[in-house]
Amino acid sequence: MSEYYNSQRIKGLYDPESSESFKLSRSKIDLFLNCPRCFYYDRRLGVGRPPGFPFALNSAVDHLLKLEFDIHRAKGTKHPLIEKYGIDATPIAHKDLDKWRHNFTGVQYLHKPTNLLIFGAIDDLWQNSKGEYIVVDYKATSKDEDITELNKDWQIGYKRQMEVYQWLLRQNGYKVSDTGYFVYCNGQTDRKAFDAKLEFDVTLIPYEGDDSWVEKTIIEAHKCLNAKKIPDASTDCDYCNYVEAINGYNTAPEKSK
Repeated sequence: MSEYYNSQRIKGLYDPESSESFKLSRSKIDLFLNCPRCFYYDRRLGVGRPPGFPFALNSAVDHLLKLEFDIHRAKGTKHPLIEKYGIDATPIAHKDLDKWRHNFTGVQYLHKPTNLLIFGAIDDLWQNSKGEYIVVDYKATSKDEDITELNKDWQIGYKRQMEVYQWLLRQNGYKVSDTGYFVYCNGQTDRKAFDAKLEFDVTLIPYEGDDSWVEKTIIEAHKCLNAKKIPDASTDCDYCNYVEAINGYNTAPEKSK
């Protein structure tokens, strides 16, 4: 398998003439909201954005948190973080949890009006005393500031992520709490030495989700996929702006005398 970026895919593309359902991930819905043009290039034409480098440390934190919460899930007890914040919640066992956590499976729902199979992988699932499922997402970073809320413009993607998960579970017939939680791990940089370990401040951030936008967005994304014309470049898209700038140079500039 090549380690290089494949700039042109021929598999897994949307075909307007096909009667088969088309898988659309939570992240691709977010891509559509950020830039319909990039979304069209990716899902319809097979030209995806160049990928970023994988965040191995984030993946390690996710893995260890799942193991940690799974200990309490097996015992039916509350995690100390839940106790600390006084949350009415317990990590809950579910027969499909492993599948729901898998990146290429996740929680799935076939949106019949568009024939799009929407899916997204959750990090964790809790339940409150009302029997409502609670979507939980893990985040890891390293910032100098204390993180107690999601108040940055770029964090809107986190919020939409949570809301898509809530929507997916509801479409599968589950009773879901509007309140989800982010387990936010902030790497500490004020220690005197590394000592072969990285310590984190762990914060539990509640978020009141509103998934009312999801249905409309799926329909709009489907309309975009079926369009015969490539959407216009977004003025807010760094990728589109880069391509537009490159296309502005047909020849190399002449050397100054």
